[in-house]
Amino acid sequence: MPRLSPLPLDAVPDLGPLFQEAKTLMGFTPNDGLTLARRPDIALALMGLVRAIYAPGELDNGTKRLVGEATSKAAGCTYCAAHAANSAKAFGVPEAKIAAVWSFEDSDLFTEAERAAIRVGMRAGYSPNAVTDEDFDELKAHYSDEQIVELVSVIALFGFLNRWNATLATELEAMPASLAKALEAKHGDSA
Repeated sequence: MPRLSPLPLDAVPDLGPLFQEAKTLMGFTPNDGLTLARRPDIALALMGLVRAIYAPGELDNGTKRLVGEATSKAAGCTYCAAHAANSAKAFGVPEAKIAAVWSFEDSDLFTEAERAAIRVGMRAGYSPNAVTDEDFDELKAHYSDEQIVELVSVIALFGFLNRWNATLATELEAMPASLAKALEAKHGDSA
């Protein structure tokens, strides 16, 4: 049960365009946004950050979503891990790869570059942060400084979202919950 209930959409008419954009991007209206809508200024600022992070850049959005999933799993936020998995699927990442994020080191589904990115995302999700200089050297072997900024931006975004949703026990919406359940049934460990 959530510690704060999401507001109904009709209670936040000024944020209607924001939630329509979120629904278009995600396929559903996110409960965490409806909870955050109690402070429209923060909701709008967060959406601006999300837009900037996921705007076309030097790094593909599928990789960004896998890093978000790994960061969230390491932080213990099942809500955000399911959201990231759902978004990864929407960006064409195969389900088997999404389900294998937790075992990325041993899976032949990932490239060495993806492993380096996911490793940093996962270790950054731990508290305290467990990223090492060696992890970063490996990351730099595969990614430009601009791509690294994009990756760390995803990690930092999920740091906020992980704390927000785990603290408030945000209820997972039907669409990402369904994917998480399907991944679990097909592949074992999942979002």
